[in-house]
Amino acid sequence: MQLSCNMGEKTPYLLGIETATEVCAVALFEGPELRATIEYHQPRAHARLLMPIIRTLLQDNGLSPKDLEAIGVAKGPGSYTGLRVGVSTAKGLCMALNIPLLSLTSLESLAWQVADFAQSSGAWICPMIDARRMEVFCQVFDGSITSQGPPEAKVMEPGAFSAELAERPIIFLGDGAAKCKAILEASPGSIVLANQLSNASSLGPALWQKFQQGSFEDLLTFEPLYLKDFVATKGRNRLLEPKTRKR
Repeated sequence: MQLSCNMGEKTPYLLGIETATEVCAVALFEGPELRATIEYHQPRAHARLLMPIIRTLLQDNGLSPKDLEAIGVAKGPGSYTGLRVGVSTAKGLCMALNIPLLSLTSLESLAWQVADFAQSSGAWICPMIDARRMEVFCQVFDGSITSQGPPEAKVMEPGAFSAELAERPIIFLGDGAAKCKAILEASPGSIVLANQLSNASSLGPALWQKFQQGSFEDLLTFEPLYLKDFVATKGRNRLLEPKTRKR
């Protein structure tokens, strides 16, 4: 597929999509700079909200989809349903508009939110996304958002990250950090930003860098990063259970 990517003299508009958590968010970037964003904190509403949010964001800024030069999406890990909605929407728009698809992990997107703080304080960053029960998706980055290991699904227990925290302070953020705040704060050197949640506003610098480098995804093969296999559970439907009648 031949993709359009013509920067010319005009700064390109990029659209960023983040649906890995309960937050459904879209941001419009002019180059790396944030121009506008809309986000909703509403569980299980991504399929219903995402396209109307995109249309509203573009219309409010006097743009149409044809003004976009690329679309970027946070590919996960995170919510299975949210990721499927975000990735399929991004791929569909890119195919329809004949423009490139960009991506980064949802953990990297979170890490960009506190990059300046990490650099000034000498801390590392560990974004966390809730993976249910006491498990989180996480990954450690340095202040320049260079990964210090692969993303993982980690069961949080007392003393988690004690070896890493013995070397330097670590900034923990995301809804996974909020869930595990008590465990994390028990370790010296932890900086827990429980209210710093996923959004699309922080996608700009990474998407712009990938756009300039021509680091585009293959629209035919690109898939979300799940990290864990999806396990469906079936609840009991009492309406379908046979009733025992006494005679």
